[in-house]
Amino acid sequence: MAKIGFIGMGNMGTAILLGALKTFPKEDMIFCAKTLETRRRIYEETGVEYTDTNAECANKCKYLFLAVKPQFYGEVLKEIRYMITPEHVLISLAPGKTIAELKLELGNDKRVVRAMPNTPAMIGEGMTALSCRLEEFSDVEQNILGKIFNSLGRMEYVDEKLMDAVVCASGSSPAFAYIMIEALADGAVRCGMPRKQAYVFAAQALRGAASMVLETGEHPGVLKDQVCSPAGTTIEGVAALEACGMRNAVLKASEAVMKKCRELA
Repeated sequence: MAKIGFIGMGNMGTAILLGALKTFPKEDMIFCAKTLETRRRIYEETGVEYTDTNAECANKCKYLFLAVKPQFYGEVLKEIRYMITPEHVLISLAPGKTIAELKLELGNDKRVVRAMPNTPAMIGEGMTALSCRLEEFSDVEQNILGKIFNSLGRMEYVDEKLMDAVVCASGSSPAFAYIMIEALADGAVRCGMPRKQAYVFAAQALRGAASMVLETGEHPGVLKDQVCSPAGTTIEGVAALEACGMRNAVLKASEAVMKKCRELA
């Protein structure tokens, strides 16, 4: 029997499968995707076997990732309901779908983990939040979950009530970072730099700044102050960002993300 199964092979399902392959052999995995074309493509790229139905995939693994869009959850849960046993570890990636709701669908004796990774997981630089009732899972099972998600970047356990906040902090925020990179590059192009080069400079600057926060443990404000020389160029730029309401714009974006999460719920 395969150890780790995947239902859904979109960007995130594929990213987690590829990450897991760094730690687990392909023989430990199995997946199912909506179309035969996708199933064959993933098989050719990874060598991981696939099934023709979601129910068969659920029946052939212990750790099962639900990597389908929230609007398809009801349909998929109906297909796998009678295949899921108390021995399974079900990992849900859907925002807005609570552990209680999934247990209501599948049975209160079923064991569910909510996970919220982000797209940088595709290159091993992701941030994943996990939420579950840890007492329901053995040390071995927790270790397997850790190996899978650490292969994608960083992971931390959070209280389930914070999952919407996770979407704001790391789930949706890469899109905001890409807008910042694009805007910084536009500014450099305006000053005469070739666009391709401008993207490299801007992206590496954000990557380096993020690494400084994580590796030094310093408050972001302290690190910002270290760049701002008295009467220098950077403080002028910071003043312009504040005048244009950058902080408020980010807070409003987080508020919009939170509102949508609650609508999905």
